[in-house]
Order: sequence, then structure tokens, then C-alpha cells
Amino acid sequence: MNMLEKIQSQLEILSKSERKVADVILDSPTVAMHSSIALLARAAGVSEPTVNRFCHRLKTKGFPDFKLQLAQSLANGTPYVSRNIEHDDTVESYSGKIFESAMAGLDRVKQSLDINAVNRAVDLLTQSKKIAFFGLGASAAVAHDAMNKFFRFNVPVIYSDDIVMQRMSCMNSGEGDVMVLISHTGRTKNMVELAMMARENDATVLAITSPGSPLAREATLALTLDVPEDTDIYMPMVSRLAQLTLIDVLATGFTLRRGPKFRDNLKRVKEALKESRFDKSLPVSALTGQE
Repeated sequence: MNMLEKIQSQLEILSKSERKVADVILDSPTVAMHSSIALLARAAGVSEPTVNRFCHRLKTKGFPDFKLQLAQSLANGTPYVSRNIEHDDTVESYSGKIFESAMAGLDRVKQSLDINAVNRAVDLLTQSKKIAFFGLGASAAVAHDAMNKFFRFNVPVIYSDDIVMQRMSCMNSGEGDVMVLISHTGRTKNMVELAMMARENDATVLAITSPGSPLAREATLALTLDVPEDTDIYMPMVSRLAQLTLIDVLATGFTLRRGPKFRDNLKRVKEALKESRFDKSLPVSALTGQE
């Protein structure tokens, strides 16, 4: 039972004041998750000690622990969409739940992200001779997005979602190459084997995965994303968004680390691409040839 379900199940036995706290949280869990204890108490019209009693009644260690468990509840995945989706939800209701889940999950990842590891990852990428981005299933889409981001940079970049091509690339990798392996669970046997192959050939393995996973243990450096999403049962949602956001972080770090001259070159690349697009200031009639 997640925290929102716990609150719902306890409504009948809560005191009148605690019920006010529960109602405020259930009405807008994302706002509650980002509130201080003073703000939540004020919104519910109760005292701060009442909020603390409410948190302890739900078997948490206090308000900070309660907020953490609330964030986990919002970030948990569910079949096809979100765990808290009900069959009779309106469009407004399930839309709100999905966005709240995404925001809560990204906020959790931001708070737990190891910035020192990110800094080291940027070092490895900027010093690399070649970068490969590999993933399978839903993570393959993230790897493809990473290739699109890094393809603008002046370093050879490869991508494949074919396991045979991935294995050959890892077998032919060497010192100075960075193999970025993306897997939310970190338990996909093929991805762990790729990490082992690449490291045997003296390549650097950068894993984007869950903490404590087999892939994290085999990597040279693991960027771990603490997303409480069970993708063995559910379709990946928040974990995929977290991976995509981390790729943006790494691409931005790469750009900044390379300095002003490199950024000027990126600007020229952007300018060159302008010719492939219609001018956004032109009216639609001018683009379609219709008056």
C-alpha cells in the first residue's frame, strides 16, 4: 500500500484535526509534498504538532520521512500509465495524476543525484575518443535521443538498438572509448555482458541505471537514478523521463566544459541548420502557397 492509499484507508479512524490534514494532502498531494510543515498546517487550519501526530499515525518517522514516502507514491509506475489511475478517472483527473507523478519522480531524482558522479561523467565524456550509447527496449529510445544530442559535438558518436551490433562495438572498443549503457533495472543480462566486454577491452563503461544493480557494479562509473518504478510489471514512465533529463544534464556539461570556442562552433552548426527550416515569421499561406 503506498502512502496515498494508506491515508485513504485511515480516514475513518483519524481525529477531526488529522482528517483536515489528510483532506489537504489528498486534494493536492504534489503541493503537500513541496510544503513545509508550517505551510501544510496553515492550509489545513491545524497546529504543527497535529501534522506531526498525523505523520506518526501513518507509521513514518516524522514529516520529512512522510514527504519522502509521499513522493515515492506519486512516482510509482502502473500498468500502461500510472499506479493511481482508476478505471473511472476523467480526462482531467488522469492527466493531472500523470503530470504529478512525473514532477514528483523528477524532483526525487534531482534530490538524490550524485553531483560528484555527474561531474566525473562529464570529464570522461569530454576526454573520450569515441562515445557509444546503447540501450534495449524503452531505454533504446533514450540512447537514441542521447546520440542526437551528442552528434552535434566534435567527437565520434555511435548508437544501435541491435544487440549483435552492440556486442561487436564493445568487442572492438578500447582505451579512450566511453560506452554509455542505459538500463533502468540494471538487471538485463545483455547489458551487463556488454559492460563486461567493454571493460575487458579497456574501454570506460558509464552506466545510467538503478543503484545496487548488476550493471552499476560492472560499470566504471554508474550514474544511479533512484526511481521507485517497477518496470517488471508496469510500463516505464518516470524512469524514462529521468534518463532523458540526465542525458540533457550530461550534454550541457559537455558543452560548458569544452569552453567558448566549442560553443561558438555549436552556434555555427545551428546557423547552418536554419536553411532546412521555414522562417517562423512567415504566414502559413506563404509556406503552403495558398492565398
